[in-house]
Amino acid sequence: MKKTRKTPETLRSWRWYGAQDLRAFGHRSRTAQMGYTRSDYAGKPVIAIINTWSDINPCHSHFRQRAEEVKRGIWQAGGFPVEMPAMSLSEPFQKPTTMLYRNLLAMETEELLRSYPADGVVLMGGCDKTTPALLMGAISMNLPAIFMPAGPMLRGDYKGQPLGSGSDTWKYWAELRAGNISEADWQDVEDGIARSPGHCMTMGTASTMTSTVEAMGLTLPGASSIPAPDSRHAQMAALTGKRIVEMVWEDLLPSDILTPASYDNGVTTALALSGSTNAIVHMVALARRSGFDFGIDRYDELAQRTPVLANIRPSGKYLMEDFFYAGGLRALLRQLGDLLDTAQLTVNGRPLGENIAAAEVWNADVIRSRANPLVASDGLAVLRGNLAPDGAVIKPPAAAPELLVHTGRAVVFEDYNDMAARIDDPALEVDATSVLVLRNAGPQGAPGMPEWGQLPIPKKLLEAGVRDMVRLSDARMSGTSYGACVLHIAPESAVGGPLALVRNGDLIALDVPARTLELVISDAEMDRRRAAWVPPAPKFERGYGALYLKHVSQADKGCDFDFLEPVGAAPIVADSTAGATRGAVARDGEPEIH
Repeated sequence: MKKTRKTPETLRSWRWYGAQDLRAFGHRSRTAQMGYTRSDYAGKPVIAIINTWSDINPCHSHFRQRAEEVKRGIWQAGGFPVEMPAMSLSEPFQKPTTMLYRNLLAMETEELLRSYPADGVVLMGGCDKTTPALLMGAISMNLPAIFMPAGPMLRGDYKGQPLGSGSDTWKYWAELRAGNISEADWQDVEDGIARSPGHCMTMGTASTMTSTVEAMGLTLPGASSIPAPDSRHAQMAALTGKRIVEMVWEDLLPSDILTPASYDNGVTTALALSGSTNAIVHMVALARRSGFDFGIDRYDELAQRTPVLANIRPSGKYLMEDFFYAGGLRALLRQLGDLLDTAQLTVNGRPLGENIAAAEVWNADVIRSRANPLVASDGLAVLRGNLAPDGAVIKPPAAAPELLVHTGRAVVFEDYNDMAARIDDPALEVDATSVLVLRNAGPQGAPGMPEWGQLPIPKKLLEAGVRDMVRLSDARMSGTSYGACVLHIAPESAVGGPLALVRNGDLIALDVPARTLELVISDAEMDRRRAAWVPPAPKFERGYGALYLKHVSQADKGCDFDFLEPVGAAPIVADSTAGATRGAVARDGEPEIH
């Protein structure tokens, strides 16, 4: 249904600035205190810029300047920009994991937009969890929103060879532990692997999520592929600022763009990129915020029909800079053809198909055709069985092929500290056929479900030439990681999931083509072990951590808070002046009139 174009009096910010009463006097006088006149904002869309810059987030170190470029675009389009700093989730630094705080940033985003006079918002993110967090908040608030991705950093360099963040860290760390490179070589890798602003330039969680968001229609076309230092990235920031102003006048909301088909487009894109396994948790959470029952089995269904077309590390050869020069995401989307619903609306007001119609591939080895895929299908697989009744995930292209069907004896680590203390012990009873098991690493057990799932290969096996083993956990792993790692096992061990019942020496059977993961013991033995299981003590007793433990869902449900999902899983109902409404309080804090 075509909407009526907004007028100044129907802007949400008019409630703050337009009335002739005492409260509006206060809003106007305090805006004057900051050096603005009425002509700067009167009758204009107020655009919030949610900026996740901080001094400890290298992925966003260019965001101070990009915020100014976004503001320039907003001013040029006749809007009034208001920059609002928000929590910066810095993947390299934050402990125990940024995933613990994803929902906190989502809450902050929603509350910033609810409590201030925002008519629309530019969301500045890119480092792994910032993208889903910002969008979760914006989806729940349902004001006009556009995402501005941080962009990947430039290629790393080591002795004339390109380095990929994360992927080559694990690779060369293994070679150092095996004695194949020196400490001086390792220092050269350290100095050359991250040499510009921007997020990981491999197909890690950052590029997976920003690309997925573009495919879903929430960024300007082509925005996610541009390297952070490229001048075209600054141009994109300004254009993003311009576009959000027009989106406010059009009243173009996230709920107008996000449909079940657009979520399918996003997941199909992530799979064609052989993207991060982390994306499955985030996409489930985003879809549930939209009121859609999008589960991990839908992800698996799409995986079985989607080829991997992006030849990017860790599953492929190249890096994001190469991907951009080869044509970028638009070119890959065009290659996907009828696997996408190209009629879906995007933030520029046009259907996806129109945005990608002229895209071309400039390097057919980087962006493959469907006739010549890197992998024919199954860029990700969802496993079930008595060890993972609510599901687990694996990334088959990143694993040694011979391990995709494997049975081995369990070597169990109770938690991360136990694993770190014993993994390189020469007396550890382990061989290349063993299955390494890490528990108490999930949403509650770790807490926060850190990226511990790529368990290190024991040193004595590295020295013998082993580079991959089957590894199981209720943790996640970095999108830049690789290996036969089974992740996100649900329910997690800390809440009594079957992973808590595995013992050293138990046989574990993995069959990726059959989508199964089994602990080879009888049901009666499983029941005996379950009856004897004692739950661990809570990790937090106060503060945000206690709130987190009380309300976080399991991995198969997206690890969101139960009180942040739509009541009754009802779809969003948009209110053009107050944002999304699901209760007795409007989004600006004033009572609704029913």
